[in-house]
Amino acid sequence: MRHTALTLCLVAAASLLPGCDALGVESASQIAAKKEAEGKAIGSACRHAVRSIEDCFGGYPRAGKAAVFAGWKEMDEYMRENAIVGMPADHAPAEAAPAVSPKAPDGGKPANASRTS
Repeated sequence: MRHTALTLCLVAAASLLPGCDALGVESASQIAAKKEAEGKAIGSACRHAVRSIEDCFGGYPRAGKAAVFAGWKEMDEYMRENAIVGMPADHAPAEAAPAVSPKAPDGGKPANASRTS
């Protein structure tokens, strides 16, 4: 009698395991595939935005470099084959903008600006 009850419990538990996918539990391979796809998407977006691969690596340090490079390279090949022109961003990155100090004695003017006296 015990063996029948134990077998029945094991069969019931085994039948519930496929339901883990419905609960949103991801396996390690699914997580790796998602990170790979996100890295490729980041790389292709950087290439389409006419950003260098180094800028892309610096802007997204948590993305896998191999996946980002693969996406960048695939988009580069696609754009060359189809004569697609990149779409650069309208605004400059915040790092490229010159910083103006509010406490500068000359009002934040560049040092090489011509003075009128």
